Amino acid sequence: MFAHDARNFDQQVLMRLRLPRLLAAMQAGACLGTAGLLLQSLLRNPLGEPHILGLNAGASLAVVLATVMPFGLIATPLLRPLLAATGSGISFSLVLLLASAGRQGLTPAKLVFCGIALSTLAGTLTSAILILNEETLQQMRFWLVGDTAGVSMATIAAALPAAAIALILAFAVAPRLDLLALGESAAAALGVPIRSTRILALVSTSLFCGAAIAVVGPIGFVGLVVPPLVARLNTGRIQLAIPIAALGGAVLLIAADLAARLILLPKELPTGAMTGLVGAPVFLWLVRRVLK
Repeated sequence: MFAHDARNFDQQVLMRLRLPRLLAAMQAGACLGTAGLLLQSLLRNPLGEPHILGLNAGASLAVVLATVMPFGLIATPLLRPLLAATGSGISFSLVLLLASAGRQGLTPAKLVFCGIALSTLAGTLTSAILILNEETLQQMRFWLVGDTAGVSMATIAAALPAAAIALILAFAVAPRLDLLALGESAAAALGVPIRSTRILALVSTSLFCGAAIAVVGPIGFVGLVVPPLVARLNTGRIQLAIPIAALGGAVLLIAADLAARLILLPKELPTGAMTGLVGAPVFLWLVRRVLK
């Protein structure tokens, strides 16, 4: 089946279109599901999700900025995961900084509002850059809405190192996050280095987002839907929850991609549109529950 035959049309469709699309959905879904789990564990907030907190928008802005720079050399597929991860990390750091300001400190409402505000700002800047660079707009318009169509095996392979490093860091920081759930004072008394724990979780989350966004673009809400489902399994430890979140994210994005392809045949919807249809009601339900 996998022996190369240039004359076999079905095989060419499978190997060049269907298989890369499936692998892209698996990889990106696993990364986004795990990123959502880490964010919600770190922040102890069910609204912690890369799309809501501005990580996706920051990653998109970083990649677009690199693409419009002279020659666009640093926006090659090999470096795109690193660029996206850097943008995610900077964006998330700014959101935390802004949300922590003031007397009340970091609250769920402030975190969401700051994330939405920064996402809006980054999205506006991205749109302005693309409007002024029509060639880049045509090149990236499908990527910016979040889609698995047209993804190459080379792009998927280029994102694997970032995903692997993120996974190693996630397993390393997971026991600390378990203790951090007891409260910062209790965790510090048990010897948990709070600052380095947050930094490790931030780097891991940013790399997961970078690996996913570099491949399929800024697809949202996967990291919002998956962690509550994982929590229902009551694994008790984040290290045990990580592979479940990765599997759940992969399954969710594969299902969303399949629905996007079939729901309006012969036309296709972007995969990001399907995750938005599922994730938006979940987001509103969680907001109502958190702010009640």
